[in-house]
Amino acid sequence: MTAFPPPQRRGQVRAAAIVAIATMIVWLALSWLGGKAGLEARYAFLLDFAAMAAFVWVIVVALRAWRRERGQERYDA
Repeated sequence: MTAFPPPQRRGQVRAAAIVAIATMIVWLALSWLGGKAGLEARYAFLLDFAAMAAFVWVIVVALRAWRRERGQERYDA
């Protein structure tokens, strides 16, 4: 068993983490600005759905990296 995952997996997990953090910051900021500007509800829902899509992508990438790591551990033992 290796102490660190290969660079490709680290890059995937790092990208997922960056997307998750950026999505949360942008989502909160735009929701706050939209509330202050009196943005219509349909645009708020559009923003929410875009954020949910980004979070689903993050979960898929993280799970794929985790499953690859678990599969590799079986062959290392």
